[in-house]
Amino acid sequence: MVTTTMEPNEKEQLIANNPHLKDYIERIMQKVSEPVFYSKVPREVKDEKYPNFIYPTKGVVFVHIYRTQDMDEPEYHAIEPIVDDVMKEKMAVILKLILEKVPDKKNALTDDELKEVLKELIDELTIVDERASGAESVKKGRFGKTGKKEKVRITTVQKNVIQYDVIKTLVGGGPLECFMRDPYLEDIHFVAGEKIHLIHKIFGMIKTNVLVSDKDAPAFTQALSEKMGAPVSEGRPIVDGVLPDGSRGNIIYSSAISIKGPSMTIRRFTETPISITQLIKWGTLNASIAAYLWLCLQYGRSFFLCGGTACGKTTTMNAIIPFIPAEKKIFTAEGTPELQVPHTVWQRLLTKTTGPKEGQVDLFDLLRAALRSRPDYIIPGEVRGAEGNIVFQAMQTGHACMTTFHAGSVTKVIQRFTGDPINVPKTFMDNLDFVLIQLAVERAGKVLRRVTSLDEIEGYNRAVDGIMARNAFEWKADEDEHVFKAYKNSFTLEQKIAKNAGYADTAQIYDEMDRRKHILERMVEEDIMDYYEVVQCIWGFYREGEKGLSISV
Repeated sequence: MVTTTMEPNEKEQLIANNPHLKDYIERIMQKVSEPVFYSKVPREVKDEKYPNFIYPTKGVVFVHIYRTQDMDEPEYHAIEPIVDDVMKEKMAVILKLILEKVPDKKNALTDDELKEVLKELIDELTIVDERASGAESVKKGRFGKTGKKEKVRITTVQKNVIQYDVIKTLVGGGPLECFMRDPYLEDIHFVAGEKIHLIHKIFGMIKTNVLVSDKDAPAFTQALSEKMGAPVSEGRPIVDGVLPDGSRGNIIYSSAISIKGPSMTIRRFTETPISITQLIKWGTLNASIAAYLWLCLQYGRSFFLCGGTACGKTTTMNAIIPFIPAEKKIFTAEGTPELQVPHTVWQRLLTKTTGPKEGQVDLFDLLRAALRSRPDYIIPGEVRGAEGNIVFQAMQTGHACMTTFHAGSVTKVIQRFTGDPINVPKTFMDNLDFVLIQLAVERAGKVLRRVTSLDEIEGYNRAVDGIMARNAFEWKADEDEHVFKAYKNSFTLEQKIAKNAGYADTAQIYDEMDRRKHILERMVEEDIMDYYEVVQCIWGFYREGEKGLSISV
């Protein structure tokens, strides 16, 4: 196992540069022993009975996860800078000066641009003086050889804290800002007056030390809904939208509906997708399934990735998109921007559900536009209803498609697509090459995400008026292993790929699959887990074969 424990000198430097972290450690060590510092959190810590560690997020926020003997479960404590009375006075002066100076700055169209403007103004309106720690330094002094510029004297630490608090208050997530900086979070669950809960990538559901009072919750949820472009009110008590960082939010505002007061769920946006090698290492799927998908995506096959809520469908979809050759044109259509595509020619479109009705654009409209854009692959973010018919029309006209869908088995997929409201003719179902099912399953007291089956669609059988499917891969729960049941008997590999690829003997396709399986296994062995490094390996293989790989095979 690669060690992720922080080096002593790095830890000491971190504590020295962040007095709020030092103060927190001194206080918490009255309850627990000295926490371990991780630069990257290992998954193994989930198995510890009494975890006790700290890890950094972006900027000046740190996270402490620990459990003591008198606690039922581990807790998540966000360690944020504390704004003392001196800094409050300095910040008040700085905010006043910002309001005076900001009209002179260029217009900021996005939150990121506004953050840069605020940082720039704080730089201009302050001067770093390590002696300026007391209240007397609040008074503005005049600095500079030419011109008269009013500046506030602050220490480096004070500047970092004030910058964080100003951005958190004016642009960021307010009381949720500390969570928006943590790359290990999947969901944020907020209910007014209660401790916020999170879905942590390693610990699952976990309680935090952050609470928004009943009094502050209405104004906070209103402000956040405006950032999503979907203002909430008593007349519009439930809204869905996307935050500036790409996270998806659902807010329930009215106390007539949400009895405890305003509540919300934020589904975090991951900047760097999880790689296929990481999923193999975690056991979500094995190298055989990944190699099968590699061949299918190279040769433009169509499939659905199905499962229940929070089973990791989008994560897996993002992980396998790099199997599509680099020169292909990709068209994605989503309600919320979750798909991430590394290809140069990527047409990324989103639905528009706000504003006048004539200006609204739904997934149905985007998919019809896709048929006129001549993409190599059409990837709707998720099919829910009648737009599924357009997906099959696209496949019928020769476009490769892949999408996610809520269903727990290939039988349910067929039933829902051939029934109301989608109503795809049964004779069209053979345009779909296979259905991959992924579920969140409980095994030995742990919740795991697993591909549980992969079924190939052979086509419509008129004699029985049904769709014939063949189980290609199956997950054995007792052994936590995936079995390739269609070895030397795969309809998709032999009839739809090998024949079209020009194999004299269709059985040779299994040799090619084994070759790619071995490459993926070697990548896992060499610990190539970074998404973009994996992309370069796959695309290097497309360009130069095994010579294009960064590892020996």
